[in-house]
Amino acid sequence: MFGELIPVGGGDPIPLLKKHLLIGRRESCDIVLRFSNVSAHHCELTLDNGYWYVKDLGSSNGVKVNDVRVLERRLDPGATVAVAKHTYEIQYNPEDLGAVGPPPPETMNSDLFSKSLLERAGLEKKGRDIPDEPHPRPGSGRRFDVMDDRPGQIKDPNRPK
Repeated sequence: MFGELIPVGGGDPIPLLKKHLLIGRRESCDIVLRFSNVSAHHCELTLDNGYWYVKDLGSSNGVKVNDVRVLERRLDPGATVAVAKHTYEIQYNPEDLGAVGPPPPETMNSDLFSKSLLERAGLEKKGRDIPDEPHPRPGSGRRFDVMDDRPGQIKDPNRPK
């Protein structure tokens, strides 16, 4: 056993039996949480160099570590991790799991600049179409600006010429 998740507020501890665990509502997950606010594949726990990490897998209701919403974070012993609104305390000993020296960085991989700030905050989807031109072309199916005087735009009959 590589540690356990202790439900905050009571309940049976969940043993961490593998170094990579999928948490979600689906029966195929390693840790099944049968709650409607938990996504099918909500997050994953990974053991790396003696420390557990959590990574949100694009869930609807998110993951929090010590009451802060995160996409990916190291879980120190005694930290709380909330899957949707279900909170657990993680218990393990890094030295017993092979940790040597000071704790590693907070995130497993440091691809901090590979995503935009809006995308990391969950406000923009990856691969979103952003038009290259400031105004849509006529017939493109997009909305027209009634204040635009370019050809093909809708004219406001009440606007002076």
